[in-house]
Amino acid sequence: MTIRSSIAVLGAGAWGTALAIHLARNQHRVHLWGRKPEQMHAMQLARCNARYLPETPFPDALTPTADLGVALECADLILIVVPSSGFRAFLRELRPHLASCSARIAWASKGLESGSAKRLDQVFAEELPAHAAPAIISGPTFAREVAAGLPTAVTVASHDCAFAEHVAELLHSPSFRAYRVDDVIGVELGGAVKNVLAIAAGIADGLHFGSNARAALITRGLAEIMRLADAVGGRRETLMGLAGLGDLVLTCTDNQSRNRRFGIALAEGQSVDEALAQIAQAVEGLPSAREAWRLACEHRVDMPITHAVYQVAYEGLAPKLAVAQLLQRHARPEFDQPSVMTD
Repeated sequence: MTIRSSIAVLGAGAWGTALAIHLARNQHRVHLWGRKPEQMHAMQLARCNARYLPETPFPDALTPTADLGVALECADLILIVVPSSGFRAFLRELRPHLASCSARIAWASKGLESGSAKRLDQVFAEELPAHAAPAIISGPTFAREVAAGLPTAVTVASHDCAFAEHVAELLHSPSFRAYRVDDVIGVELGGAVKNVLAIAAGIADGLHFGSNARAALITRGLAEIMRLADAVGGRRETLMGLAGLGDLVLTCTDNQSRNRRFGIALAEGQSVDEALAQIAQAVEGLPSAREAWRLACEHRVDMPITHAVYQVAYEGLAPKLAVAQLLQRHARPEFDQPSVMTD
């Protein structure tokens, strides 16, 4: 086998592992880094991620490690796949290693920073201001299907079009297509807010409201993301693509989505803590609901579905009452809605 590039995938959850497997199959030398030595040692022995993707063996070109220095040694590309809640802290951990590493950075994490509502590209610019423009991988992807080699398409966004093209080429395979865009803001917002709307879709389905309601929620949810993008500098056409509509449809309609399952659990009467314990993985839409609502208030953007999820998750509003509030809103033209909140 001819090795094409050396890639460090940092984050050994389901999504990071799936991307590492895919890239190794693409004849790249891949180091998959995880923080816990015992878990990474178990992956070395089993040649799979027994916790998240037990049915998918690691290609020969994939090496698990808990040593960040080893993972970064000779890397051409650093691909960060850690939860958004720890993104800033991880960049600070990574920073000392970059003095001796010339690799460019990309990430496949999605979310808004807790407490600031900043996008991950904003966090990156604050923590690594001297580093070259990063790339963001987003789109409708479930880890299990990528690991299984099923057909998948994603968006790669960067202000450096040549770098976005390079990352897309690293990912491209007969079953995996990557499209390049330069709208980083739109891609970041689509990836973050769709998780909030997936919680809403789970609540609606958990209350047995049917397919009509789900389709309406997805459509009106997309309108909310577009309005927010308008307010902060993203482009609507980006949200009509893979990183917006594509990811939104996937996450709202399939129970592989942790955020959707979380919403179903809330509708069935579980508390937030009980639902989180049942899923036992990061539910990115939960903190993103708070931060997306913070952005909506800051920019005076009308986002009623996002607000309803925030109220259910953080203010204890019963899911049925949240839905009732949405249904009681005044009728208005579909394409002539105000983009800002009304008092």
